[in-house]
Amino acid sequence: MPSTPDVKTELVRVVPQRTSERVSELATILRLSGGLHTISGRIALEAELHTPAIVQRVRKDLAEIYGVRSDAMQLPASSTRPGAPQFLVRVLDGETIARQLGLMDPRRRPIRGLPNRLTTGSQPELAAIWRGAFLARGSVTPPGRSASLEVVCPTNETTMALVGAAGRLGIAAKSRDIRGQHKVLVRDGEAIGEMLSAMGAVDARAAWDELRKARETRATANRLVNFDDANLRRSAQASVAACARVERALEILGDETPEHLRYAGALRLSHREASLDELGARADPPLTKDAIAGRIRRLLAMADKEAESRGIPGTEASLPEELDAL
Repeated sequence: MPSTPDVKTELVRVVPQRTSERVSELATILRLSGGLHTISGRIALEAELHTPAIVQRVRKDLAEIYGVRSDAMQLPASSTRPGAPQFLVRVLDGETIARQLGLMDPRRRPIRGLPNRLTTGSQPELAAIWRGAFLARGSVTPPGRSASLEVVCPTNETTMALVGAAGRLGIAAKSRDIRGQHKVLVRDGEAIGEMLSAMGAVDARAAWDELRKARETRATANRLVNFDDANLRRSAQASVAACARVERALEILGDETPEHLRYAGALRLSHREASLDELGARADPPLTKDAIAGRIRRLLAMADKEAESRGIPGTEASLPEELDAL
């Protein structure tokens, strides 16, 4: 089963083909995992990340693409909760790089969403955006009723940008505010597989599809078993009810029972589990399903009418109380 750490481990090994893809991924990681802060009068760019491999990838891209030196440190254990980022990457003189990445506008105001030039890029650049988003704040839950691939975003504008990028990749995603958090969700099992593949997690996609198909097959089998059980239960209830009513009908009518109806009732009682088709075939001479059903129906109606005229319980009074539990 592809877990969130497995997917991130595979994604961090993806080698982008063009610099524009590296820029898209880097800008998204920094947008979702950090922010701009003022330290000693200087604008610093900070990002809180989960693994050393992601830290190394971010620092390498900053150095190779922009020639920017960054510092990395491990966050104190006391300040982090389970599942929270463990490492901090900081660029002390971050104003220039923030402008270059599109994280700050000309008036030195932080961009609330993602830079427009990223979300209108090529297919590989859009995939890089989602790869960066998942590396920064993504998670995946296994196939089942609550299967999902989700990304936690800092603002609603960021969620809308990711939804738009997913749409341009041909993948349906939705934005949701859940317990005060802005999230982008991909819920459909097939769409999750497509997103894993688009981001570059090919092995995770294969494992996801295999697990999803196995669960769907098992679910289908369970539905069929439950359907068969329900049919057998209803069939058993109908057989018990029919036999109980026929016995009572023959008791009410006694010697006044017409011979052809008595024969049909006795046939029903002799073969309690048989279907109407099987009862008709056992008759001598053979009868059709409709013929045997009609005779039993007339037997019950005649007995109920006689019971009503005599003021005694009819055929339904003989039904067992535990019938519904069968």
